Amino acid sequence: MARSLEVVGEKWALLAVREVFLGNRRFDEMVRRIGAPRDTLAARLRTLVEAGIFERRQYSDHPARFEYFLTDAGKDLYPVIVTLRQWGDRHLSEQDGPPAVFKHTCGHPLMTRLVCESCGEPASLPSRPPTFTRQPAS
Repeated sequence: MARSLEVVGEKWALLAVREVFLGNRRFDEMVRRIGAPRDTLAARLRTLVEAGIFERRQYSDHPARFEYFLTDAGKDLYPVIVTLRQWGDRHLSEQDGPPAVFKHTCGHPLMTRLVCESCGEPASLPSRPPTFTRQPAS
């Protein structure tokens, strides 16, 4: 978990990932939508590219401008982003409700549920800590 937070555990990093999921791939667009200081966002985008979350592609030569695209590793963050949004909507919304409702392609509000990939049973907070095995050092 700590390794993951080193890359995406900062507010502007997660908001940049959210923006690319929403189709906003250009730097100025991201700055405008999330309100990040330009130098801070530039540093976060560099980190996300170096970590293999984003791929940077040039779309203009004069001046040089780039768009950011999700790699497979970046796409794997989708459930994390959706779950964080869902948690915030449930626990931090104002009296009027969440600021936006995201719908699944079926037309219903997009809600997540954590399930075991092997058996399909919903995951819930266990009454005792889960067991885990550390991988041997190589």
